Amino acid sequence: MSAILSVVTENWIVWFVTFVLVVAAIIDGAILKVPNWLTFPFITCGWIHWAMQDGWSGLGWSLMGTVVGMMLLLVLRNVGGMGAGDVKLLAGVGAWMGTMVTLWAFAATALVGGIMAAFMIWKSGQWQKHFAMAHQILHEWKTVRDPQKLAEIARERKPNMYLLPYGIPMAIGSIAYFALAGMLI
Repeated sequence: MSAILSVVTENWIVWFVTFVLVVAAIIDGAILKVPNWLTFPFITCGWIHWAMQDGWSGLGWSLMGTVVGMMLLLVLRNVGGMGAGDVKLLAGVGAWMGTMVTLWAFAATALVGGIMAAFMIWKSGQWQKHFAMAHQILHEWKTVRDPQKLAEIARERKPNMYLLPYGIPMAIGSIAYFALAGMLI
């Protein structure tokens, strides 16, 4: 037991981020939303921690991670393909873990999200419908240049789609990356 406690204490930041990701995944799975009461303190506490830990350079490192985490999903959010809570959650990962870990966690998240989406489509038995919808979305992205119009089109389409609460693949992918990278031990 003391060995486990020692590992958690030594790597408390990764374990804290893991805990927040699990909480976010549970909430997102239940209500299809990652709430601000979770994401905003997650981000700001990351900034405060790193500023206190390493001064201005720590704050800069944390801010850079936040921007990278946010920008990775912001484009999808701006065209209606993702909720703002998912964007802020990855920004929070960046605030705590920095740029490189956030990039790798995002890659793992995208892989897990793709697998989960494919499974959801397969389970629905409506491959043709979803293939046609994906083709239509790609066509819209190429032809409709206004992000607000794309977001409006996505909102109209939303009731006819299977929604993937992205907090779940974000938690699974990020935590899997943390484990594979040896960050949890």
